[in-house]
Amino acid sequence: MLVYLIAGEPSGDMLGARLMRALKELHPDIKFAGVGGDNMEKEGLTSLFDITDLAVMGLVEVIPSIPKILKRIKETVNSIITQKPDVVITIDSWSFSARIHKALRKKKLNILQMHYVAPQVWAWKKRRAKTMYKYIDHLLTLFPNEPDYFTPHHLPTDFVGHPVIESSMIKADPQNFINKYQIPADKKIILLLPGSRHNEVARLLPIFLEVATELKARHPELFFVLPTVKTVENHVQQIIRENGSDILVINTQEDRYAAARAAVAAIAASGTVALELAIVDVPHLIAYKVPPLTAWLVRHLIEIEYANLTNLLLNQLVVPELLQENCTKEKLLETAEQLLDKNSKLYQKQIVEFENLRKTLGFGKESPSKRAAEIILNKIKGNSRK
Repeated sequence: MLVYLIAGEPSGDMLGARLMRALKELHPDIKFAGVGGDNMEKEGLTSLFDITDLAVMGLVEVIPSIPKILKRIKETVNSIITQKPDVVITIDSWSFSARIHKALRKKKLNILQMHYVAPQVWAWKKRRAKTMYKYIDHLLTLFPNEPDYFTPHHLPTDFVGHPVIESSMIKADPQNFINKYQIPADKKIILLLPGSRHNEVARLLPIFLEVATELKARHPELFFVLPTVKTVENHVQQIIRENGSDILVINTQEDRYAAARAAVAAIAASGTVALELAIVDVPHLIAYKVPPLTAWLVRHLIEIEYANLTNLLLNQLVVPELLQENCTKEKLLETAEQLLDKNSKLYQKQIVEFENLRKTLGFGKESPSKRAAEIILNKIKGNSRK
């Protein structure tokens, strides 16, 4: 059995790796091909190309990358035609994934086509929910409210749960991390998480470093750790050198998880990482900046009250969102000070609501990746009988 997986960015790579692990447990002789990052390669995937080519964020920023992305789409489709897999599973990144599926549909290859992680039609482009059935055979969602957007439009859809609840971060040992990097016992670890894309790092990291410098001047006991990924590590190191900051940069998943368990607070870019922090009770704030034109387009196109998934799922402002003009050194400092105070209202509210978030995400139930794997294998068996 050959499964063709396509993940276009680091968060999808993580989901893909967990899915591969679950598929191998249920079907040990399964084979994989496709596109992914470090985590999927560790599970046995040889990626067709480096996913750095696809890790572009923003409505405006993507324009210069269009020729390269179109080339990668053609390359991926030709690979699928050659390898004839039993199923093609795209993971998140629907703008890229949709073009793969549309091209395959035109070829009429009778290959099962699935997508994992629903596009956020509840936020914008609701019309996508009405047309996705034309391009894929089945959709797997992370959140319980999502199937209702797609099943009325002829697309079989299953809620499997969010894999963040099976993250190895939950079981990571903070003391191992502290010992490994010989961090003094009297230090308090703060995480800086400026994102996994070059444009995120360029906009957010300089501000994060300014905040870290000021916080350390006020609180000498603080120790700053910056987990990063291969795609942007050199960029991160360059900015830190230019800034002259004293920051520990780590680049492995194991270290990132253990560092989170050891942390007392975090300053993070918006994204899946915020859910991981919430799952392990790390108080944090979210900061984000995009170019003015992108921000204007987003504000006129997106129909949601919050940018952060934790806030969206709980339907209230639990994690501060310091976006655009509010993403300043002064406002980040003020909010970070509250996160460091266990008696503050913000700190207390986060700890209480993070428990509610775990319940919402299905913590303690069947592994989302295993549920997804079971559905995929059943769909493959059903398709082979046609």
